[in-house]
Amino acid sequence: MQETKKICRRCLLAELSEDEYVRSLKEYIAGYPEDKRVCEEEYRRRLGICTDCERLADGICSLCGCYVELRALKPNSVCPEPFDNKWKVDKC
Repeated sequence: MQETKKICRRCLLAELSEDEYVRSLKEYIAGYPEDKRVCEEEYRRRLGICTDCERLADGICSLCGCYVELRALKPNSVCPEPFDNKWKVDKC
């Protein structure tokens, strides 16, 4: 049986392996409270906009440095595009 390393919540991201890092992000997204996130339709819509954006690189917005999959979860978050907020309409 393979031993699973417990991720320390106080560790720096650089101290995690790539697999641990990705797993940590996925766990954060999955565990984000339902009452504090946009509906799934809006979340997917936002991610679609980010996917089509030229400023997306490796899941990170080059304008603000956020992980778009985390930022897109939050209802009060906006696209950081300074002149044209691409997330203007909240579908939920």
